[in-house]
Amino acid sequence: MPSVHQINISNGGVPKTPVDYAVIGERGLTDDRQADMVHHGSPDQALCLYSLEVIEGLRAEGHPIEPGFAGENLTFTGLDWHQIVPGLRIAIGAEIEAEVTDYTTPCSKNARWFIDGNFARMSQRLHPGESRVYAKILKGGVVRSGDEVVLTG
Repeated sequence: MPSVHQINISNGGVPKTPVDYAVIGERGLTDDRQADMVHHGSPDQALCLYSLEVIEGLRAEGHPIEPGFAGENLTFTGLDWHQIVPGLRIAIGAEIEAEVTDYTTPCSKNARWFIDGNFARMSQRLHPGESRVYAKILKGGVVRSGDEVVLTG
């Protein structure tokens, strides 16, 4: 069953650290902050999502990355990440509905999690199906680690 593996927040920047639960509103997790509000933080970028399986694949290549390190708010497990594309709607737990809006642009602040600083390893263009994605909130609520994730269309 696809689920929320980890919920991640920070006071700005990376890495984000895990919490057991969070409240999600129109602008994302209420206790999370972004250091760069020019490139992050719009309603279409309310959540940054990533895959535990992609992270594990990167680790198998030798990259020292962990859940939350790349700045994702929610780390999912059990999904075919190639299916997570703009326009897809996702139900998270009992309350939250989100829609994937775009692939994220790799950021140099993530260079330390990659061999030789190659943060472009997260680029959708260079490595399709291995990028983080942004999502907007259609319906907010509380998210908890372990909540079920359902692709709704």
